[in-house]
Amino acid sequence: MHIIFQTPRLLLRRFTLDDAPLILQLNSDPEVLKYLHEPLLETEAQATKVLSDIILPQYEHNLGRWAIHTKHNNEFIGWCGLKYRPELEEIDLGYRLKKTAWGHGYALEAAQHTIDYGLNELNIKTITGRAHVDNTASLQILQKTGMQFLKDETIDNCPVKTFSISNPK
Repeated sequence: MHIIFQTPRLLLRRFTLDDAPLILQLNSDPEVLKYLHEPLLETEAQATKVLSDIILPQYEHNLGRWAIHTKHNNEFIGWCGLKYRPELEEIDLGYRLKKTAWGHGYALEAAQHTIDYGLNELNIKTITGRAHVDNTASLQILQKTGMQFLKDETIDNCPVKTFSISNPK
């Protein structure tokens, strides 16, 4: 298991192809994907493709979406991480949690530590975060991490609010 870092309550690690059932579980819930323009996954083969085509290639650059597990029982609750988006020339903060993990502060904890890791360990200059304009919970997380609101825009045909944080170094 390739652990990226730990927080007081969470462990973040790299995904492997063996994690297709976890991705399927997460991305087959319509409420989890409500504000995203992604299709619901229906098969492990689709989840494997997400891993092999989207998630795992980011690890070559020490970036990526990392599996989140709770320390107290090792339960998989979602992912958080940094992704290079070449079409936007930016490093994007993202997070996605199972409904059972909502409302416990896990997303904020993971996001704050991911930003810290990106700025201080990876020496990233600027990290960008976006959320759908109607996703109030996610917008609050971006604000609480210390990210600053930049603008409203449309990305991937989705109306979003864009935030960023810069490395003070």
